Amino acid sequence: MSEDCQLIDELLATVALTEIRPDVFEGQSHDYVGARIFGGQVLAQALMAAAKTLNEDKPCHSLHGYFLRGGDIDKPVIYEVRRLRDGRSLSAREVTAFQCQSVSGGAPDLQVIFSMMASFSPMEDGLEYQEDMPVYPPPEDLLAEQDLKEQYVGKVPDALKARFMRKRHVEIKPVKPRDPIHPEPMKPRQANWLRIKQLGEQPQAIQQALLAFSSDFYLVGTGLMSHGVSFMTSGLQAASIDHSMHFHRAFDLNDWLLYDMWSDTTSNAKGLNHGQFWQDGKLVATVQQEGLMRLRLPKC
Repeated sequence: MSEDCQLIDELLATVALTEIRPDVFEGQSHDYVGARIFGGQVLAQALMAAAKTLNEDKPCHSLHGYFLRGGDIDKPVIYEVRRLRDGRSLSAREVTAFQCQSVSGGAPDLQVIFSMMASFSPMEDGLEYQEDMPVYPPPEDLLAEQDLKEQYVGKVPDALKARFMRKRHVEIKPVKPRDPIHPEPMKPRQANWLRIKQLGEQPQAIQQALLAFSSDFYLVGTGLMSHGVSFMTSGLQAASIDHSMHFHRAFDLNDWLLYDMWSDTTSNAKGLNHGQFWQDGKLVATVQQEGLMRLRLPKC
């Protein structure tokens, strides 16, 4: 099996939840960014859990989630879905994600790591408007993230090189690459082209879950750009606090999407970041996320 096919299988395994009792699902954890569960994994699995409780196939049109605790990649995540409403068009779900953090007196100690509200509604005809798609160089003219890593790996400490060079499950082409080792302060706006080119034909729920998964790459780092800081900056503590997403139009992750991101404010050790997904000139999804960004400077 090729490496790309193996990565696709791992992604699909991530969103293939097991129903352990009515409206309660288990998702397996994977090492996407390190010992703590990648926020995109929890977003994708929570959205899949909610979609599995629908009485009819409806796409998600909005979700709002909070990351409450860091998750452990060595343990599965339990998703409990509460059916809040099933109307003629709108269906609402509340999803709570638990993980067993310890065992006390022989009984598992389940702690909430994530909470989400999601709403589902069929696509229907109506009033249509959007801004024009931003103009950036096309993906054919850009280097892939994996190729860019080759340019920077010589600056990476030996202990981190293997993880730094790991291939992502999502193909990403940054429009304006940034040096992750020695970043310069710059306007907090960046854009990536991304796709999962061998995903194949998948149900709408899986497409939406994997776009939610992909939306967590790079977004929280946008707020760091104006400060000349990156995830490899010594003393940085960064994490996603919340994540909201609105799905506007249909899309296909097998083909390139433009992910345009910006930050308009950082304060109180937090940055507010925004994003838009575009495909074939259409705005297909909008994202907003607040991220923790503490910089612990070394004591003299």
